[in-house]
Parts: sequence; structure tokens; C-alpha cells
Amino acid sequence: MGPQLQTEPIQPQTENPKWSLAVRIGFRFCLIYLGLYCLATQIITSLFSSTQGADIPDPSTLWPMRPVVFWTATHILHVRAPLSLGGNSGSGDCMFGWVLAFCLLAIAVFATGIWSLVDRRRENYVGLHKWFWIFARFALAGQMINYGMFKVIPLQMPYPTLTRLLQPFGTFSPMGVLWSSIGASPVYEIFAGCAEVVGGLLLILPRTASFGALICLADMIQVFMLNMTYDVPVKLFAFHLILLACFLLAPDLPRLVSVLFLNRATAPSPQAQLFRAARANRFVLAAQVVLGLWLVGMNVYSARGDWSVFGGGRPHSPLYGIWEVSRMSIDEQPRPPLLTDYGRWRRAIFDFPAQMAFQRMDDSFAYYSASISLTDKILALTKRGDENWTANFTFQRPAREQLILDGRMDYDQVHIELQLTESNKFLLVRRGFHWIQEFTFNR
Repeated sequence: MGPQLQTEPIQPQTENPKWSLAVRIGFRFCLIYLGLYCLATQIITSLFSSTQGADIPDPSTLWPMRPVVFWTATHILHVRAPLSLGGNSGSGDCMFGWVLAFCLLAIAVFATGIWSLVDRRRENYVGLHKWFWIFARFALAGQMINYGMFKVIPLQMPYPTLTRLLQPFGTFSPMGVLWSSIGASPVYEIFAGCAEVVGGLLLILPRTASFGALICLADMIQVFMLNMTYDVPVKLFAFHLILLACFLLAPDLPRLVSVLFLNRATAPSPQAQLFRAARANRFVLAAQVVLGLWLVGMNVYSARGDWSVFGGGRPHSPLYGIWEVSRMSIDEQPRPPLLTDYGRWRRAIFDFPAQMAFQRMDDSFAYYSASISLTDKILALTKRGDENWTANFTFQRPAREQLILDGRMDYDQVHIELQLTESNKFLLVRRGFHWIQEFTFNR
């Protein structure tokens, strides 16, 4: 016979339990702080629009929160540098985000103190907890489904671009190492995304919410550690998703301790009903299911659309490939291979339809906006930040692997001959997966 669980009398759940002072104060603080953070950031907007392509600004960047953050940064924290908004900088850990968190923390501490004094005779907040628990569930579910779906359809960490394949490993940033390594293994990215989506889906239904919160907690702890160790600027945001998962699990903590650590039986989790009428409760449950379906459908639609624009389904440049420069002349004067006034050019890279890059001999890159007409055989380049700089070429492809450019680059007449290099020559691209390996293959 297998081991038996120790059984103890299961205490009945009282309808109006008396909460301890610490629990009451803790709930007040969590409701204010987590509620304000959700309402001030992308957590609330992503319930209506996909985070990855949202055109809805974070409420914190608008009045009245924005002037509060700027005033606090200047007069309280004495921040001298100008504050950039996270949506503009691409960083969730910009100074604006940290000052915002400080403001919300100060407001929550002050409001909790006032609330605790005014409402000190109340024994519990069972009714308020029911409603805020639903809000916290969907706040976390929205983020898990959103970020997860953009991994299930591999977009968050895309497969390394052609310039990435050419870039020396030592020049990668820590975040670049993480993004490229996960992007180079789409199956792992899909697996990680599935774990996040499953956690979010389980949060939608009250009966599976605790299990979903456990999965989300494990997911977000891993994400938070990756952010911390690879310097990914979403550390502050990931930490708050951990806090949301902990809040959702807090009522079940005694039961989890009893089962996982004390090997004791425990009572079922009470299913709190919002209303006395069964019809009203069924309506609320149906509304939660509809909102969950909306979150899934919205993010699937957005991710599929972005896949055909930014992901693996995006169009490639008409001259797609890595082109080795074999010969070049400027003003009809032959030069050593790419020893030019523009740098020591080594390769030309065509990847995205409206972009191209030259790689110099020191492995650095010069990026240009590109317009390519296959009909007229014309390549036009412009340089970002310099409206007066232009380059116009006519091109020929005598063979699939040959490209000849003739034209003016800035003020010089340029002739370039290039040879196509297949991208599958890179070990990272062609190595693949092997069930059987007689020897370790670690290059």
C-alpha cells in the first residue's frame, strides 16, 4: 500500500471570517498599489489592444499621472536627465518607469494608512476581494496570453537576421545573446510561449485559476531571472507580474503548504460567489469566458498579422542574400577590395525589402534605406539622418550568384562586383537537430 495522507478535521469555511490586522492592511495596500499599477501601464490597455502593436498609450504617460511623475523626478528624486517614456524608448526600465513605481508606492502607502485609520473596525473585505481577485486574474491573464502568443508564433525573439549571422559574438550585448539564442531555436520559443499561454488560459476560469497562477508564477520567475542576468529592460514589469501571481495565490497558501510540505489533507478551495442569485453568477462566468476568448482571438489575430510583416513570413529584399565584394572601383580607379572613402567594405547584405547594409572589414555595419526596382534594375539608397546623401545604382545579375552595381554614391562614380554567399554555410543554420550523436558537437 502507498503512503497515506495524514488526515485532520477540516474546518468549515465561515461566510464572514475575521481577518487579522496584518491581512487587512496587506489587502488594502495590494489593492491600491497593484490596482494603480495595472491602471497606469500596458496591463489595462492590453485588455483592449495587443501590447506588441498597441496604438493606445499607457495611461501613466497622460494627464494627470504624467505631470506627477515629472514633478516627482525633478523635485523629490532630483533627476537631472530628461525622462523618456517607455513607449518611445522601447525600455520598460527607463527612468520614467522607476519614478512611476515610486509615485505609486508612495500613494499606496499613504492611502493605506488613511484607509486603515478610517476603516479600522471592519473585520474583512471578502466582497471587495472577490471583485479585485477577478480583476487581478484578467490583468495577469492578458499579459501571459499576449506575450505567450508572440512566442507561440515566434515573433518576440525572431530568427537571427543576415546581419546577425555575420556579427561577431563578442560584439553582442547580453540581451542580444539571449534574443539570438532563443530566436535560433524556434521550437524552444514556441514551448516557452505555450507555457505562458496555458497559464493565462487557466486564469480565465475560477476553478482553474489557482493552477494557472502557479504556472504563471513559475513562468515569470524564469523571465525575471533572464531579464536580470541578461540585462533585458523589462525587469520592473516582470517583477510586478510576479506580484500579481503571488496575490492570486495568497488565499491558497495555507492549503498549498498543507499538501506540499505537511502531507496533510486540506479542504477544497471555496468558490466565492459574487451574487446570491445563480443566474447573475452564471452571467458573470459567461462574461469571463467571453473576455478570455477575446484575449485569445485578439492576440492570435495580431500575432498572425505581424508574422507576415516582421516575422518568418515577412517579404525579403528582391536582392536577398549576403553578397561578398570581389571587385570595386571609384571614378574608374580600381581600389583594393573595398578600401574606399566610405570604409573598408567587405560585404553587402540585403535582407528586409526597404533596407540594406554594407559590412566593413572591421565587422561593423553601415545601414541604409533602400528602394529596389526589378523592372528598371535600379537601386536607390538613402542615409538616415542625412537628407542630402544619396546613392543611385543600376544593377545587373548575369547569374543568380552574381551582382554588378554601377552608379553614383554621394559624389563618386562607383562600380562594385559581388558574389552571393549562401546563408546555410553558417553552422548555426545548417547544423539542425540530431537524436544520435556519437561525440559532443560543441563549436
